[in-house]
Amino acid sequence: MIKDNKILNTSKYTNTDFSNKTILVTGAAGFIGSNLCFYFQNNYENVNIIALDCFRSEETLGNGNLKSFGHYKNLLGFTGIVISGDINDKELLKRLENDYTFDYIFHEAAISDTTVLEQDLMIQTNVNAYEDLLKIAIKHKADMTYASSAATYGDAASPQTPGDEAPGNVYGFSKLMMDNISAKYIKGNPGISIIGLRYFNVYGQREFFKNKTASTVVQFAHQILAGNTPKLFEGSDKILRDFIYIEDVIQANIKAAAATCSGVYNVGTGKARSFQDISDILQKELGTDLGTNYIPNPFIGQYQFHTEANISSSIKDLGYKPSYELEDGIKSYIEEIKRLFKDEVK
Repeated sequence: MIKDNKILNTSKYTNTDFSNKTILVTGAAGFIGSNLCFYFQNNYENVNIIALDCFRSEETLGNGNLKSFGHYKNLLGFTGIVISGDINDKELLKRLENDYTFDYIFHEAAISDTTVLEQDLMIQTNVNAYEDLLKIAIKHKADMTYASSAATYGDAASPQTPGDEAPGNVYGFSKLMMDNISAKYIKGNPGISIIGLRYFNVYGQREFFKNKTASTVVQFAHQILAGNTPKLFEGSDKILRDFIYIEDVIQANIKAAAATCSGVYNVGTGKARSFQDISDILQKELGTDLGTNYIPNPFIGQYQFHTEANISSSIKDLGYKPSYELEDGIKSYIEEIKRLFKDEVK
């Protein structure tokens, strides 16, 4: 657990008061969803948080990875209502619709593993179930903030900008379809805000239970803590990504929920950094000098070599302003990385 179950350097980000509001967080035992749950719990009085997650079981998908990464440990210390359920379950959605009146919905639940081959399940979960939730939001007059993805851009040139989408896998396609559905409902429902946030490469607390799909930050760090030289693809100093710390992702969600606009917005730093940078910063923070083990990149031809979010509209419309450079984020994360290695890895 993170000390006191709090996100580091938490602030309210907005003058909007979420006290006494009823908030649905889907994917609540996952990475971003659990951080949202604790943000509201730690900052607002009498807030009614409904945490919905399809908690993990032994069920796997065709690629061998777990169907759900939701883990109870991400919610240790949470005092709201926890519901275990699949967003594809129509009866569950009907109960949510009838038993609560939501003021805000934060939709983080998804099949987010980009290597999943089951296209039917990906579309059903990420697209069709989202539309069902959106209909609940409209009925309840609840503002909807949902997780889109930088995967919608595929190999589009940097800086990636809404309108230049070219998804290269079914996951990116599913997120683009969510955005298209949202655009249709935005036109017909001016009374609520519907905002999709296109997350770039997120890292930070509560990501560990994503297993192999967790960020390279925590994966490299645990290689180093095990005394191993971190493995990077050849040319990693030229493989650049927009790495965004979880604190800034929470900021973007809160500012989106408080906004009166609707649309799709990028959530990144607006700066591309290399995988080599991550390894070097980690070794500095951990006090090691293990060098780098370069391995051939088997994904050349199907690999993004540069992502960088165009965040101009996010700044203008949402008031979003990233606070963490890569060095700052890793420094804030390092004690949790060490704890995870001690408690979960060793």
